[in-house]
Amino acid sequence: MMSNATGGTTAQRIEQWERARRHLLQMGSPKAIEERHKKGQMSARERIDYFFDSGTFTELGLWVKHRTTAFGMDEREVPAEGIVTGFGKVSGRCVVAGAEDYTAMMGTFGEYHGKKLASAIRFAKEKGWPFVTMNDSAGARLHEGMDTLESYGWTFRSQIEASGIIPQISLLMGPCLGGQAYHPVMMDFVIQARQTGFMGIAGPAFVKTQIGEEISLEELSGWRSHAIKSGQTHIVAEDDRDCLDRCKELLSFFPSNNQEQPPRIDTDDSPEREIAEFDTIIPDDPAKPYDMYEIIKSVVDEGHFLEILKCYASNAICGFARMNGRPVGIVSNQPGVKAGVLDINACDKLARFIRSCDLFNIPLISLTDCPGYMIGSQQDWAGILRHGAKLLYSWADATVPLISIIVRKSYAGAHYGMLDKSIGADFVFAWPTARVSIVGAETAASVIFARDIREAENPEEEKAKKIKEYSELYERPYPAAERGYIDDIIAPRATRKCINRALDVLAKKSVTTRWRKYSNINL
Repeated sequence: MMSNATGGTTAQRIEQWERARRHLLQMGSPKAIEERHKKGQMSARERIDYFFDSGTFTELGLWVKHRTTAFGMDEREVPAEGIVTGFGKVSGRCVVAGAEDYTAMMGTFGEYHGKKLASAIRFAKEKGWPFVTMNDSAGARLHEGMDTLESYGWTFRSQIEASGIIPQISLLMGPCLGGQAYHPVMMDFVIQARQTGFMGIAGPAFVKTQIGEEISLEELSGWRSHAIKSGQTHIVAEDDRDCLDRCKELLSFFPSNNQEQPPRIDTDDSPEREIAEFDTIIPDDPAKPYDMYEIIKSVVDEGHFLEILKCYASNAICGFARMNGRPVGIVSNQPGVKAGVLDINACDKLARFIRSCDLFNIPLISLTDCPGYMIGSQQDWAGILRHGAKLLYSWADATVPLISIIVRKSYAGAHYGMLDKSIGADFVFAWPTARVSIVGAETAASVIFARDIREAENPEEEKAKKIKEYSELYERPYPAAERGYIDDIIAPRATRKCINRALDVLAKKSVTTRWRKYSNINL
């Protein structure tokens, strides 16, 4: 057998390549992978194998290696630079992913780790394919100094440039601490593994060193910190497999990019189905709560609702469902929590969700039962006006089909914050139980008739009389319908039919606006 010009036979060179490739594919080592398994976690490559359709994944950058020599790094091997990147198919559609490998120098983020990640995001953007990152890293590779720092900038910029073009989802399957933690929160959605996913701007040791606070990793950076308190984790998963499954489910509602329509599927759930229980679901007492989830799950296809930020600002509800096979975004109040009022956190939650749907051509349906924006010094001083305005910007900027169903209360600024005709709704339908007014009757009577009530022989009787008078005149859907602000007052049982017919009409909705970079939304 003839030798190649550089020495060695062809067979020898191929054998050398196979040996080197096998070495890289074993990641940190079989022992390190076994340690992962003992903790109930998959390795990076096992996560990739589970996520992608069998045999479809193509890896990019297996052979990339760092160039650092300081602090003994010239003798440190970091297989694939601690991150597996590539593309394949998920449920038949192309997706790009990056899975950090904790077994390879704890998945630390160095110069070429960052280059691989940024390159994968740019590749996804250019191809118009969703990008998924599987975070599992001890943080910055401090050995590389400025080179590590600069690589964060490449990553962040690539994310921002891809934002709104392709869906980006981050899976917190291990630690994600330090500057690297900006990476997941800058993506469209974060899914956090309940027991093993951690995210924070600094770990407990660094926090203690810098500010003297002693706190555990779980309390500082665990799922409760972000799913309940900070509002940065959109979905909590039970473990690695559940994390990957929930990601697949979330992707199923999205188009591959902003130039495509979301994928419609077949359903046996009739678009004309009536829901008799809706005719009795609203309590006679307007102050009595009920469960909005019963309405949401009854009106959507087959009762399937993928909620986003379930544990955060639970006085508001948002999530994905399908109507006659079409993906839709659902936005709603929850009367059972704070009467469904819009406070600062609820406004932020809903505004971001509305904009996410709009970016990817997902129609929006609002189910309204809201007494207004939260008042009082705490909310005023914290900026309820600024945060409340985010909802107004989100609705007014949106170009997707917008459908509003007023179930019960729709008062004051919340009438616009929850979507009405003048802010941009294509269709507004109201139930006969709707109470649409500038304020509730009790508030209005206390202002308009304050003197009459005060000077009456029986103030309480006079107050009740004035409340009833105002309520009968204005706390009804008919005045708004008479002015054309409500398109129709419908039988509650017909809600699903009305929504589906509206979606049919709006299927080819197109909006042309004057050119601008973007609206100067309150942040």
